[in-house]
This record gives sequence, C-alpha cells and structure tokens, in this order.
Amino acid sequence: MNIHPASRYHDVYARSMQDPEGFWADAARAIDWIEPAKKVFDASQGLYGRWFAGAVVNTCYNALDRHVAGGRADQLALIHDSPLTNSVSRFTYAEMLREVKTFAAILQDFDVAKGDRVVIYMPLVPEAMVAMLACARIGAIHSVVFGGFAAKELATRIDDAKPKLVLSASCGIEPGRIVAYKPLLDDAIKLAAHKPPACIVLQRPQQPCDLIKGRDYDWADLRSAALAANKSADCVPMLATDPLYILYTSGTTGVPKGVVRDNGGHLVAINWSMQNLYGVKPGEVWWCGSDIGWVVGHSYIVYGPLFNGNTSIMYEGKPIGTPDAGAFWRVISQHKAAAFFTAPTAFRAIKKEDPNGEFIRKYDLSHFRTLFLAGERGDPPTIEWAEKQLKVPVIDHWWQTETGWCIAGNPVGLGQLPVKHGSPTVAMPGYRIEVVDESTKPVPAGTMGSIVIKLPLPPGCLPTLWQQDERCKEAYFNEFPGYYKTADAGYIDEDGYVFVMGRTDDIINVAGHRLSTGGMEEILASHPDVAECAVLGIKDPLKGEVPCGFLVLKAGTDKSPAEIEKEVVALVREKLGPVAAFKLAITVARLPKTRSGKILRGTMKKIADGDPWALPATIEDPKALDEITDALKSRA
Repeated sequence: MNIHPASRYHDVYARSMQDPEGFWADAARAIDWIEPAKKVFDASQGLYGRWFAGAVVNTCYNALDRHVAGGRADQLALIHDSPLTNSVSRFTYAEMLREVKTFAAILQDFDVAKGDRVVIYMPLVPEAMVAMLACARIGAIHSVVFGGFAAKELATRIDDAKPKLVLSASCGIEPGRIVAYKPLLDDAIKLAAHKPPACIVLQRPQQPCDLIKGRDYDWADLRSAALAANKSADCVPMLATDPLYILYTSGTTGVPKGVVRDNGGHLVAINWSMQNLYGVKPGEVWWCGSDIGWVVGHSYIVYGPLFNGNTSIMYEGKPIGTPDAGAFWRVISQHKAAAFFTAPTAFRAIKKEDPNGEFIRKYDLSHFRTLFLAGERGDPPTIEWAEKQLKVPVIDHWWQTETGWCIAGNPVGLGQLPVKHGSPTVAMPGYRIEVVDESTKPVPAGTMGSIVIKLPLPPGCLPTLWQQDERCKEAYFNEFPGYYKTADAGYIDEDGYVFVMGRTDDIINVAGHRLSTGGMEEILASHPDVAECAVLGIKDPLKGEVPCGFLVLKAGTDKSPAEIEKEVVALVREKLGPVAAFKLAITVARLPKTRSGKILRGTMKKIADGDPWALPATIEDPKALDEITDALKSRA
C-alpha cells in the first residue's frame, strides 16, 4: 500500500486490525467510565459480538458534566445560527448543562425512565439538542424523526418505538414558508395504533399552535416551572451495551428499520473520530451543516463535538437563498469555524449559483482549515471546484446511518493522505473493507463488485435493529456470510483506496456489460456548463437497460441546452466508448432531492420506466418530480 510517509495512518490502521481489543481499549481511555469493561469485545453477545461488555457509563456526562468540571464551563458548547429567523443564540457548557438537567427532570415528571422511548419531532433548534442530551442523561432512548416528515411516516415510527412521550414544536421554517408541525403530529397520533400518553410542544413565535388539553404541554411553561422549583436530574448509570438511540432509515415503507446505537461503542468511536479523522482539537469551533433528523446530525452536531470539548455550530438555513450563495462563508467567517462538514449536493448548489466563487472572496476564512463532504458521492468536478476556490483540503468520506461514523476517509488528524478525486480514501481503523462477487469471493484490485465489511463491525456501528434481530440479519448479514453488506458497489485500487461508485442498485446492465452510473455522472459533471447531474439505467427492450442523464446547467451559460446535451453524449462516448450506449441527456431546472440533499434516483427511475411509484416522505419539493415526468414525456 502506497501510504504518505508523513501520515501515521498505516501503523494505526494495522494495529486496529492486528489487535482490535487493545486498540479500542486505548481509545476508551479518553472516556469517563463509571465502571470499566469486563470484556473489551465479547464475541458471545449479540448478532456478531458486543463492544465494552459490562462497562457502565453515561453519555450525557461525557458530553457536558465532565467538561464543566474540567474547566470548560464558560466555553461555548453551542452556537445556533438561524438566518431564517434572523437570530444567533449561544450556550456555554455550563448553560447547556443547566438546560439539560432541568429538561431531564421534566422528562422524569412524565414518568420517563431508563429504557423508555422518547420521539423527538423537531426543527433545528437548541431545544432539540437539549432534548437528546436530557434523554441520554436519564437513560431514555431517543428517536429523532426529521421535522416535517409526513404524518404516515411519523405514525409508523411511533408504532415501532412505542414512545412514552413525543417532543415537538409548533412549526419549522423553510425559505419563504412555514411548515406547521402540530397538524402533522396530530394526524400521526390519530393514524398510530400506539397512543403516546403526552406531548411537549415548543411554541415558536413564527406560528404558535393550539394544544390539546390533557395531552399536550407547553415547553416554555414546563421549563419556567422546573427552573423556579430548582428541579434537576442526575446522570443514570447505563451499560455500554444499552441503547442510546433509535434512528429510522429515511424513506422506508412498511415497518421502518430502526437502527440501534449503543452508549459505550458510540462514545468511544465518535470521540476518537473528532481528533484523529477530522483533526479538530478541543476548544475549537466545528460546524456540521446537517440536521439532527439524520445520522450525521446525531454524530457531529450533537455528540461528537461535545464529547471532544468543541463549540458546535447548529445552522437553521440553506446553502443558497438564506440570503444568497455566500451563506456558508458568512457562518464560517462570523463564528471562526476551523472545519466544516456538509453534503456534496450543497456545494453543487453553490457552484451553480456562484460558479466563479465571488461570494467566497467577500469573507475572511483565515481560521478555516478543512472541508469534509459526505452523504452522496463526492464527484471530482465538485471537489476540484471547492479546492480551487477555498484553497483548503477538501476531504470526501463515506459512511452510513447503520455505521454511525466513517467507514472510509482521509484521517487529517493522523496526517492527511494524498487525495484521489472520486475516492473517499482508505478504510478507517476497525473496518476491514473488501470487494466481493456474488459468491462472496474477493475480486482483484480495480475490479467492480459489492463492497462489504468483515465482521465484527467496530464500535459505534449498529448492534441490531430495534426489536428486529432476524430482520437485521436478513438485511445486512445473510447475503454475504461473515460480512456486513453495505449495499454499495465499487472497487479498491492497488493503493488500498476505496472507490464507492453508487448503490448496488445503481450498477446497470447494458447488454451484459456492468456499468457504473457514478462513473458516467463523473464524466457528465466534468462538462464546464454542467452544475449537477444524475444518471439512471432505464428499461430497454433490446439491451435490458440504457443510461439516461439528467443535467442541471450552471447559471449564465451561453450555449443552448440542446447543444450541451449533444456535447455530453459525445463526451461519454469518448471516455467510456460505445459500450455505454449513452444517447439520452435531458436538461432540467433542478433534480428532485430529499431534505438532506440526496437525489431521488430510485423514484426518477420508476417514473422513467413507467413503474408505479409513491411520493417519498423525505422529498424537499414534490413539484420537482412533476418536472422530471414532463421532461421525459417531451422526449418520448
């Protein structure tokens, strides 16, 4: 393996493979335990073994109490920046601890205790972080459902988790509109077989709501009364293997998959990643531009930065339109963020609006060291654009809701490795990544196949699905015995760099040739007038499937869409050859996306194939799918 000599990565990774128990025992020394593990790894527990068996710990204590006791009481724990409400609020570690202790006592007043579930259906506000940490403090299992999710989706999650309490808000705020949450919550409770005994609702001034007497309680009223009565809750000791939270994978139909995260493994892995992967020191300002409804927000808005003693930025806004394509640079400059983590989609939106990076140069970014991208494949043209404009390392990395933290990345804290555009770089400690064929046989370097991870998974990854062990085995472990199935396809090159080319569903079969839609998207995105794109395999009676490319063009391009479509077809033919059978490129105003910025390729494919499809619960704007339908009809 060709590893950069200045990096400690090779030695660190090798140790995690040769002596995993010793490696993670060392990492666990950075955590404050009530009782140490009886076994660092117990192979006899769970579906593939459990980490830190017998250890006792409290996650909230490690996020707040120990920092207040250790000298960070007056350091900022959270900066909440909301261009949508034109406000910035700040909380020190001491202030956040007081809020959490108070709200944890309120939860106990509602008879919420260790092991009870609490559903959190909230916008990106400080109270959502307080709620998560308060649950962790008393051993309740939180399940955050993305704010504004459809009532039916919320109902299925309520029925699966069976919460004792639901925490919500009167509304969420989007550019140009207010999303009323309370009617969605009321409809969800009507639809659900499980009826939560009570709801606590945060009234936002932008749109307050009516409360149902006997079921709904006003958040601010409860908080005021608890503070006046000096109520406070202590940390409840938890086994490392006890659940911390349940997070349902987005867009599920039928019974959702509730990914379980435990207390101990999560603490150790997420804490390790802050300094070793992200290279962020305690006391520095860190910004993760996600939402707490997604795993990235759990790990890196709430838990990771607080475990590590950082100041975490929570941003209620968008990359463009709040107010312009300079929004991100304003936040980084104003709050002096050292590192920023967001989705490639956000950068494609900025690149489309500000292709020459004029907004970037309006702000002082001298404190800013590193940009991290994840959530979708970091396409080389977007990464190259960001590198050129920002003049800082742009680090793509790859992980999943199920793993909770990075599978493959470039460990800045261990010494950055050379970047290969299109690759999230190398396996992180604890992950033995392999690429295999259908019979679970490893394939040669550079050969496309299914990406799998050899069991056991490292700390921080899912031990199971909520009360669905058999379904967990079926979904992740049965197809490739001895491995976790990522459901991603790609290859590993001769240097050990991982290339994730798309979901296994996105590998299309054109007349017997297995082709990656991710590879084609890379070629399309390299055209100077293309801001972003998506390639799908659509049904073809002769070849089985043929690729179809959807293009969104950069602002201010002089060429006609027809001319650009012709050029990208020629570009794919030149780079991949006629075997790709790429003949259809369609210009659209935008691509349909989830609220977290993922392109809805599966739904687009169903529309193109004429198959039945349902409106995804996570969609940002349903009209975007109508536009895709119309664009396809115009080419039929």
